[in-house]
Amino acid sequence: MVLSENKTSSKVLIIGAGFSGLATACQLRREHNCDDYVIYDRSPAPGGTWWANKYPGCAVDIPAVFYSLSFAPNPDFSKVYPPQAEILEYFNKVADKFDVSRHIVRSTEWEGAYWQDFTNSWLVKLKDLSTGQTFYQECKILISAVGALVNPNRFGIPGVETFEGDIVHTAAWKADLSLHQKDVIVVGNGCELHFLSLSPKGMSPTVDQVRLLSLFPLLLKKLEASPNLFGYHFSLVQTPQFYLQNENMQIDDRWKFIFRYVPGVLRLLRLIVFLFLESTAVRFNINYKGNKARNLSAERSKAYIQSTAPDDPIVKISSHSIFTKSGQEYPADAILLATGFALTQYEVELVGRNGRTRDEHWGNFGYKEAYKSVAMSGFPNFFYVLGPNSGKGHTSAIYCIENIPANSDTSYVNLVMKAIAPVLQDRASFVEVKPDSEKEYNENLHEKIATTIFNSSCSSYFIDYKSQKNWFIYPWNSFVMWYSTHWGRSDDWTYDARPDKNHRVFSFGHLLLLLALSIIPISFKLSMTVSEKLY
Repeated sequence: MVLSENKTSSKVLIIGAGFSGLATACQLRREHNCDDYVIYDRSPAPGGTWWANKYPGCAVDIPAVFYSLSFAPNPDFSKVYPPQAEILEYFNKVADKFDVSRHIVRSTEWEGAYWQDFTNSWLVKLKDLSTGQTFYQECKILISAVGALVNPNRFGIPGVETFEGDIVHTAAWKADLSLHQKDVIVVGNGCELHFLSLSPKGMSPTVDQVRLLSLFPLLLKKLEASPNLFGYHFSLVQTPQFYLQNENMQIDDRWKFIFRYVPGVLRLLRLIVFLFLESTAVRFNINYKGNKARNLSAERSKAYIQSTAPDDPIVKISSHSIFTKSGQEYPADAILLATGFALTQYEVELVGRNGRTRDEHWGNFGYKEAYKSVAMSGFPNFFYVLGPNSGKGHTSAIYCIENIPANSDTSYVNLVMKAIAPVLQDRASFVEVKPDSEKEYNENLHEKIATTIFNSSCSSYFIDYKSQKNWFIYPWNSFVMWYSTHWGRSDDWTYDARPDKNHRVFSFGHLLLLLALSIIPISFKLSMTVSEKLY
């Protein structure tokens, strides 16, 4: 490969300036006092999905007290489920507080990365989107903090290219979009639709009519055909807000005062929300308790679904109208797409040891995978944040990013921070997960997924269409996630130790170990007790 003269270097390079990138950068500074890092993001501004998604009514669907970084609580959210603008404002405040903003390089796209054995470093190919210029940067540690909820799903209805009005996806909202006196078609049945439907002001009060036309017409029929909901529950898990609407309470100034000035209140509330959300995880298991919990949820939501879910899909589009399967024609001046996202975060070329690509590595497994969602053998010093099988169907994505429990002291660091410590401290030149450990972990993971509803045949982006394997869900509960990422086996990793530099990986005091082992079973029992009472 011919290298560009325009080549710089840094100890750590992070791809993605969303919450994953922000949390990683903050922990580099807090836990390792590392200031030698850079964050690249293709967007004109940081914030990730919270910058990209600006559609009317866009808001978080997890109580904000738990949709925030554990080391940076926010007492000033205006609502239990605050709007997009407040989440983005919180993001930028944290970035400024921890001096992350000056490390972010905007409008720069990641095009590839190549491991260099002779220097034990990564050569990263990047493109400046403002100039079109390609350049390279070297780094010791490469971290992919690329998110998923940014790229719009393709809208492939026949005739779409002939439509003469506006076609706007929620992830590419036009600030100057005018819907005054227009016939508007809204396509989709996901979270974006829920928030659009709650925002008549954002949609414009002068819109003549808004028609909700689902691209997934078999939804209701699958519910009727599946009394235990195995064939249906993916749609419920993906988009609960569409079926069960949340009350979004205002947080008044008295509560904000308490949150800001009374020590421990926000942390206690965070713990309560964590335990409540964790108690709902029982619904995902294929057993008596799981069946009972799902059936109870179905009884509460079935009537709402029947009254709102459309079953006449769009089959064709013309210049000023859309046609459905029944033959009905609807006039249309604008089409708003709430059709979800294309999950393309793993399409960038990644080449590890001996010229082996990520696709070849996954081809050997037969599916997308990573050891504990963060690392792959043959790709030293490369890590994911929110990698394969890191998602949860019932709790906060930021919890998964941090891997820090709701009531923990942030003296603990997440799995990636522990793994890279010897490299950051120049006690090793690389760290790499062992192939046998990677294989064993993924075998156990897919055995566990098989005991949950997440292996359903229902169409879902959780399932890779090539391998038919679930690449998205982390199947164990959040206590297991925390324990396995904080007290992992050090012999799962290989280090190239430098001479005269001894190092110990995951060195914790016996007191902390005994404390963790005593608290976790108690917390887990409490969570399960709450679950049994609820369901």
